[in-house]
Amino acid sequence: MNITGKTKLCIIIGDPVEHSLSPAMHNAAYVELGIDHEFVFVASQVKVAHVKDVVTAMRVMGFRGLTCTIPHKIAVMKYLDEIDPIAAKIGAVNTVVNDNGILKGYNTDWLGVVVPLENILMKNVGTSLDLSLRNKRVALIGAGGAARACGYGVIEKGATLTIFNRTVEKAERLAEEFGKNVGTGKYVGTGRDLSLHEYDIILNATNIGMGDLINETPVPKSAICEHHIVFDVVYSPYETQLLTDAKAVGATIIHGTEMLLHQGIAQFELYTGKKAPEQVMRKALEQKSK
Repeated sequence: MNITGKTKLCIIIGDPVEHSLSPAMHNAAYVELGIDHEFVFVASQVKVAHVKDVVTAMRVMGFRGLTCTIPHKIAVMKYLDEIDPIAAKIGAVNTVVNDNGILKGYNTDWLGVVVPLENILMKNVGTSLDLSLRNKRVALIGAGGAARACGYGVIEKGATLTIFNRTVEKAERLAEEFGKNVGTGKYVGTGRDLSLHEYDIILNATNIGMGDLINETPVPKSAICEHHIVFDVVYSPYETQLLTDAKAVGATIIHGTEMLLHQGIAQFELYTGKKAPEQVMRKALEQKSK
């Protein structure tokens, strides 16, 4: 890194955040493009009660970018000057850009879900990019901020969606926001009674599988079939219990680092105005996650 008095700060906030691979990914890209004197990316653990303070600091200190992870993606929105239309539809922001004191919120998480799914479907099925997710049946586990982006992305691409959540009322509220092609279901505990055979894609958008829940899974192994594509947005650990179980039954799996990479590519381009070096960012994630 080549930090100077003119270097612009990009920061990721979350609670927890010490597991984040975003600094490694973004900083590697800055070095690759020779702009590590212009930008530096760091992480800071922040409680929800202090999100407003961070936004104030962003204005006062001139941070270029603010990346929001769990649990700040919704809380940050009310403190911003502008919200991108897609982020407004999703109802969550993971990226804030400071343009001359105007703070605008974006959501790139939905790209982090859609791009890896489209890549797998085009590879496995041979469909065109425009048709790859159309009419695919998606079982979405969770109804929080991450689930909002996941749901928006697959619906936007023409998939049909069912939201499963321990609190079915929360799933129903999210389904109402999404509108057409959305159903709801309920799972209890580890979801032992969950039946997902009719779905093409299982998408975990909860934090089950990380932190204190590292040995748990939102979907029982008995509910996973060989024809499923199983995508876990959790990326630490690299292979969650859900993905281990899915691999064991022969399902196609997508690691959470794929979501991190592709949302990060879009985020990098918003922060820097430059095309992201995808392979360098991927390599940085691989080195840190395995």
